[in-house]
Formats: sequence, C-alpha cells, structure tokens
Amino acid sequence: MWCYFRLVYMPMSYLYGKRFVALISPLILQLREELHTQPYNEINWKKVRHLCAKFYRPFSYSLALQQVEETALEITMKHIHYEDENSRYINIACVEKVLCMLACWVEDPYGDYFKKHLARLPDYIWIGEDGIKMQTSGSQLWDTSLGLEALLACKLTDKIGPTLLKGHDNLNKSQVRDNPSGDFRSMYRHICKRSWTFSDRDQGWQVSDCTAESLKCCLLLSVMPPEIVGGKIKPERLYDAINILLSLQSKNGGISAWEPAGTSKWLEKHVESTASAIDALVLFKKLHPGHWKQEIVNFIRKVAQYFENIQRPDGLWYGNWGICFTYATWFALRGLAAAGKTYHNCLVVCKAADFLLKLQLDDGGWGESYLSCLARKFTPLEGNRSNLVQTAWTLMGLIHSGLLKETQHLFTEQQSSGSILRRKMEIFLDRKLLELP
Repeated sequence: MWCYFRLVYMPMSYLYGKRFVALISPLILQLREELHTQPYNEINWKKVRHLCAKFYRPFSYSLALQQVEETALEITMKHIHYEDENSRYINIACVEKVLCMLACWVEDPYGDYFKKHLARLPDYIWIGEDGIKMQTSGSQLWDTSLGLEALLACKLTDKIGPTLLKGHDNLNKSQVRDNPSGDFRSMYRHICKRSWTFSDRDQGWQVSDCTAESLKCCLLLSVMPPEIVGGKIKPERLYDAINILLSLQSKNGGISAWEPAGTSKWLEKHVESTASAIDALVLFKKLHPGHWKQEIVNFIRKVAQYFENIQRPDGLWYGNWGICFTYATWFALRGLAAAGKTYHNCLVVCKAADFLLKLQLDDGGWGESYLSCLARKFTPLEGNRSNLVQTAWTLMGLIHSGLLKETQHLFTEQQSSGSILRRKMEIFLDRKLLELP
C-alpha cells in the first residue's frame, strides 16, 4: 500500500482500537455541524454503521477476537515507533506526524515517545501574517536542488561562486547516510541509503525526484573548479543514489515517488518523477560511462517508451504534482529530450509541442486552471488569463522539444529590481488542491 495511506491508517487504527475519544470542545462541535448531513445528536449510529461500505458484514465480538485485537494493537504501535525513530519524529508529512504523536500520547501521555514528538513540532509550525500555520512538510532539499539548477543554467559562476559553494555543501550534508534501522523490509520500508528527501536528512524518506534533482546538481558541480564550488562527492555515494533510482522503476518504465509500486499498472507512477530520474541518469551515464552501463541504457529505453505509452490523444500528459497538463508536459518533454527525442525526430514530441503552441494566449503567456486536474481535460484560467509560472513551465517544455515560439511575456512581468511580480498560485499536489497567496 502507498506509504502515505499506510502511515495514516496505522495510527488511526490504533486510536480506534483503543476506543480513544477526545474531550468535547467548541471546535469539535463546529466540526460535527460541518461534516454531518443531519444533527449529530439525532444520528442513529447502530443503523448507519452499515452504510460505510457495501462489503461490510457485522460480526460478534468474542473473547478470541479481543485477544487478536490486543496483539494487533501491539504490532501497530511497534510500527508507529519504528516510523517515529527512523524519521527522527518528523514523520513523512504533517497528517502522519500529528496522528502518530496522538497515538503515542494515548499509549503514555508522560512517555519519552510523546516528548520526542513535541520536540519536532517546530519543523511544521510557523507564524504567518494571519496567525499560526502548519505546513504539509518542509521542502528545503527540493527548493535547494531546483534553485541550484537555475543558477547553474545562468552560467554566472564568477559572480555566484559563494552561493554555489554553500548550496553544494548543503546537498553534501543532506544526503541520507544509511538505510532504515534493523530488518527494514519486514517493516515495509525500502532502501534509502544515499538518497535525498523532500525536506532534510533527519526525515529519512527517500524521494525519487528529490534524489534525481539533487544528484544532477552534484554531477554538474563535479565538473566545475573545486576551489569555487567545493570538492566532489565521492563516486560511491553517487552510485548508491543511482541504485535508488533504478530500484524504483516499474515494469512499464515509470518511476514511483517513494517506494516500488505495488498496485495497479498505472497507479503510483508519475510523469514528473520519471522525467527527473531519466535526466539525472543520462548525465550520470555521460560522466561515469563504465558504471551500470547496460542497466542505465535499459532504464532510458523503458522510460522513453513509458512517456509515449501514456501520452493523451491531445498530445499532453496529466500531472500529479502541479497544475496540470502544463506542468506534466514540461517534465515529459524534458525526459524525452534526455532520451534524445525532439521535435525534429519524434512524433510524440511534435504532437505535444504543437498543442502547447495552440494554447498560447494573446499576451504571449499560458494559463491553466486547477479544474483541469478534476475534469482531466485542459481548462484555461477564468477570463483566459495567463499565469507567469505556467508560462515558464511551458517555455521550458518548448525549449526541451527543440521548438520555441518567441514571447516577451516573462520580460514584461519582470520589475526594474530584477524580481518578478508575486501572483496568486494554485497547486494540485497529488490530487489535493493547495492555494498559495
């Protein structure tokens, strides 16, 4: 089961098994009013319990079942403590963090497990302009790797040497050092040694695209003067990172995000993660041609076929980590370019690039609504507005395709200081809508 589901339902099942009930507060009363379709105190729970699922069958609660439940609770808490310890009590994200913390409190409100959880709450909580906030998870490593890639693309090494040095040092220190403790496979964990996470090393959860983008930065920096960007990361550490990426490829060629896909043919594989991975492996193959040569060749071939197989009839790709077709198509074109496929030699790329060009607006930009994610059909922003970020994504996709239509849109948005106007942005994060100011 997908790691997020697993790590949500473990503490939830523990709380249910313990029959935990919170004290009634004004907030809980408000939630009851918001969530239920009839007044809470009028609900006949014995009657509606069978409405939860068609396959549900009532059963009698026997002594034997009680013994099974007690054993299940012990095993569940063992897994919760394992996750807590191996993520240094950060856990994989905010929902899992608070549920595991609550389960530890129910087990022992004065115990060390709960106290250790309290110590890592600052990793999530921050103060915004309108009050306290809780982020889904830190994105420090993801931001660092993409920021470094952007700086490296500017070719201003003589001006930004100290910045590159600090960024390189951060990637070096942030790489995960070891696999999860003990017999991690029996705890349903995958290898993570020498991977990179979404946030920081303490959290310990390997992510394919974060590993790929960080690896790419390290490879690019390895061919630059060490007196400017610092010393190279040892090749053995890069080899382990490559091993992570190779292990996450599915039979259909796609790459899963955290651990090998264990469900249906298309579920859990993402265009975006797959594109990041092939881009890093192609660069690695160029700089380290003798290591895992055939495995990487096979990897690249399968990824290119994966992109071709899942392309939509209109020429675009559906996005899981951004909105939506604009975002995924940029990544797919990037991945195909890494495999040597461009507008000039690949019909798949031609189809995608031609459709993107048709979507260009009168002001030269592009814009896509979050409704695309729900309708699974390209939907423009209300009023056919353009969006600066989506314009940048599209332009990068067209650059990768080898066919770029000129536009001045990005330059007209830039201020005299060099900064870009801040715009409201919606993000569709793996089927969850987030709205940023």
